[in-house]
Amino acid sequence: MSGGVEWALHCCVVLSGAERPVPAQRLAQLHDVSPTYLAKQLQALSRAGIVRSSQGAAGGYALVRDPGEVTVLDVVEAVDGAGPAFVCTEVRQCGPFPAPPRDCARACPIARAMHDAERAWRASLRSVTIADLAGTVADEVPPERLGAALQWLRGPAG
Repeated sequence: MSGGVEWALHCCVVLSGAERPVPAQRLAQLHDVSPTYLAKQLQALSRAGIVRSSQGAAGGYALVRDPGEVTVLDVVEAVDGAGPAFVCTEVRQCGPFPAPPRDCARACPIARAMHDAERAWRASLRSVTIADLAGTVADEVPPERLGAALQWLRGPAG
């Protein structure tokens, strides 16, 4: 999984508490990350229909869907794609003692274990929403710090 997933998730959590669109530059400053790098993650979220951008003085990024309807898996797939994390290259057919294709009709134990793990991983990520994450943040971050961050987001970019 790319590091962009983490930044995208943080942005979604922040946007879930924002009263109005937040400029990409402001999100980059808040997370102390390169604006160019963060812009790529925000564009991926936009293409996936998770956020939208608006132009102008009051422009920026906002969540398109309710935070309770956006799963962590939605964000992972928006940033990294929906393809499998594990791709079997059929190692059994390599090397000095390759197995013939007829002996590889069934996935090997390694591939089966990896596919099982991926199904469980995806199910777990599908069960957690941005609203769930935002709720946990609200429970764990001192209210004065959370309030200060939200107030800072409302201020002018700078």
